[in-house]
Amino acid sequence: MKAIDLTYTIKEEMTVFPGTEMPKLINTSNYEKDGFRETSISIYSHVGTHMDPPAHIYPDRTTLDEFPASQFIGKGLVIDCRDLNEGEDITLDCILKYGKKAEKVDFLLFNTGWDKYWGTDKYFGDYPCVNDDVLDYVLNGNYKGIGFDTIGIDPVSDEKLTRHKKLFKDKDIVNIENLKNLELCGDKIFNFSCCPLKVENSDGAPVRAVAWFE
Repeated sequence: MKAIDLTYTIKEEMTVFPGTEMPKLINTSNYEKDGFRETSISIYSHVGTHMDPPAHIYPDRTTLDEFPASQFIGKGLVIDCRDLNEGEDITLDCILKYGKKAEKVDFLLFNTGWDKYWGTDKYFGDYPCVNDDVLDYVLNGNYKGIGFDTIGIDPVSDEKLTRHKKLFKDKDIVNIENLKNLELCGDKIFNFSCCPLKVENSDGAPVRAVAWFE
């Protein structure tokens, strides 16, 4: 079995959304004194490779811990959008070129190639974003989730979170942000998992996103 890790490592000095505090990893027990090592971990719920549920945007909507575990496992397909220019829309044509394959999966993962800018200021730049037609296609389908190799489904400049609001308004679906290595998945359907920490009343959580091939 071949497995591909699509996840950034959480560490103290890492890329975070503007205004978010970086993680704090504090050693609380050590081998010499205690005979074991233990770490206090302080992180925001949307740090690194993470998942948004509807409750991220709307009160009284589904939180991550309310989803069944089956929501986070299924078939995935990478939608290659690396030919797009900065600020250009991800359109429905990007999906339709995959034909019936796009209809047979649970997760559509959009590869803009933007992960190459991780750790630089350009990561917060004008990355491609999905347009309304793509969101309508997703909302009319039977998808468990969508994912991106960018810091958000909305542009950083969109403080109204227009795309988040449309995605989560009426549908129980998840959104994964800050994926990496999507180009390693090719253009075939693969097994995909993206299990988040199970935190009570969760508005989001880091995930370990993995693609694997039998």
